[in-house]
Amino acid sequence: MTDNNSPPRTFKGLLRWATTPPQAWGVYLLALLLVWLISFYAGSLKPKKTPESGPPAVTAPR
Repeated sequence: MTDNNSPPRTFKGLLRWATTPPQAWGVYLLALLLVWLISFYAGSLKPKKTPESGPPAVTAPR
């Protein structure tokens, strides 16, 4: 068996890996898709109705 003395993965190492050219395109497209999905989901939500937000009562002109 071989000893694997590689250091543990860190956030800095992951960031360095994600910003190299082939992976950067994938990370960019994934982030773009995630932003689109979140905005689509937020736009599809219906606003909550409160009793005070109803239309004002119509009064007859004097």
